[in-house]
Amino acid sequence: MGGDDVVLEVRRISKQYGGLRPLRMEHLKVRRGESVAIVGVDLPAAQVLVDLLTGASVPDTGDIMVFGQPTEAIADGNAWFAFLDQFGILSARAVLLDALTVEQNLAVPFSLELNPIPEDVRAQLAMLASEVGLGSDVLSRPVSATTPDVRLRVRLARAVALRPHLLLAEHPNALAEAAVLSNFAADFRALVAARGLTSLTLTADESYAASVATRVLTLAQATGVLGEKRGWKDRLGRWGR
Repeated sequence: MGGDDVVLEVRRISKQYGGLRPLRMEHLKVRRGESVAIVGVDLPAAQVLVDLLTGASVPDTGDIMVFGQPTEAIADGNAWFAFLDQFGILSARAVLLDALTVEQNLAVPFSLELNPIPEDVRAQLAMLASEVGLGSDVLSRPVSATTPDVRLRVRLARAVALRPHLLLAEHPNALAEAAVLSNFAADFRALVAARGLTSLTLTADESYAASVATRVLTLAQATGVLGEKRGWKDRLGRWGR
């Protein structure tokens, strides 16, 4: 498997997780710098797939290679944490601290000092907030007092804060109102492009998938076959270019 520019490759995996059928995927290859979206993976299955890709669990059958390394070959906890540092994960599973401000939540990956936040960290946070489309007016608000759109952007900022190589997104469009997704998708694309990230988005919404990815695949759950979605570029008008 693999190749110098292949970030991840999946071959003939299956994983039982309590759904109506196991998660199956015949073949997926994502190259460095690609933005790929997969439609047809519901939220529970998406979480299982992310756990498989990050080495938090292993497939019942099949192989997964990420960054040139088989996930089953991760030797111990220290090796796994080092491996995990290469990922950014945009997910509802990422815990936000509702009583703290947006700025304090953004600071968590950088420092344990949150009151006050060190000045050198503040400078990094201002740049990070700008990258994900968070205005300075929301930084001092408690997360609990913000909108779903702001909280989604905070999660995105946390996911990319430590400059991962691969960004995995679990149904991000389900975390905010439909009315704001066009702007979020544009900011997501800009961030991925500016940082040269590789991204994989899992979603049930074909239009959203087309708005954030340069390649859209559809998973046939019964067989695990991924098919490329033709004509997806036509949907970009709905979400903005």
